[in-house]
Amino acid sequence: ANNGEHFKACADFIRAQGHSVFCPTLKGNREGDDPASTTLDDAISSLVTFFDENEIEDAILVGHSWGGFPITGAADRLAAGRIRRLVYFSAFVPNDGESAMDLVPPAYKARFEEMAAESKAGTFPFPVLREAFVNDGTYKQAQDFASTLVPQPFRTFADPISLSRNPAAFEIGKSYLLALEDTAMPHSMPWHPRLSEKLGLYRLVTMPGSHCVHVTAPERLAQKIMEAARD
Repeated sequence: ANNGEHFKACADFIRAQGHSVFCPTLKGNREGDDPASTTLDDAISSLVTFFDENEIEDAILVGHSWGGFPITGAADRLAAGRIRRLVYFSAFVPNDGESAMDLVPPAYKARFEEMAAESKAGTFPFPVLREAFVNDGTYKQAQDFASTLVPQPFRTFADPISLSRNPAAFEIGKSYLLALEDTAMPHSMPWHPRLSEKLGLYRLVTMPGSHCVHVTAPERLAQKIMEAARD
């Protein structure tokens, strides 16, 4: 998901339980943004700015997929007390100096490099989205989801993240939420435990579903996010 609207259905279920929920779209993915010039730092900074503009304190910050990068960067930059817990939902966990390109299999790396050569931004071909991202959904759900994706800025994949400390050293709660049928990363290079264990002490929460379970089963995901988020 690279647009805050993708999580609206899930967010509405969490709001119905009495929580305030924000679904920001980060810089580079907003209407009118220039993805060719957007850096990883721009995306992280836009999330920090979102916290400041909305005066958000004591937050549960959820990142999905590539969203593990901006939530890690924001947690490193925001003052103590702004974030209560990070929830990595089938998300990358970067250490200082790592990029998304460092954490993906060779076929994805090649695809990202093609994107860079073509347009400095891009998305996955529909057959990949259908089989590896929305594998628990209908063909129409996969089509509808694909039609809403905006090109992801290449630099947000390629730039190494700059952190003052690695996420294992963050003195806040951390959870890893794993969808068990998620094959967006091959199971030979899995989300968990390959990436989750980089969090140091963390809570593992699992659920049935694909990488895009926010599309296919938003109410189930909402329940699991609340489990991952609780004290």
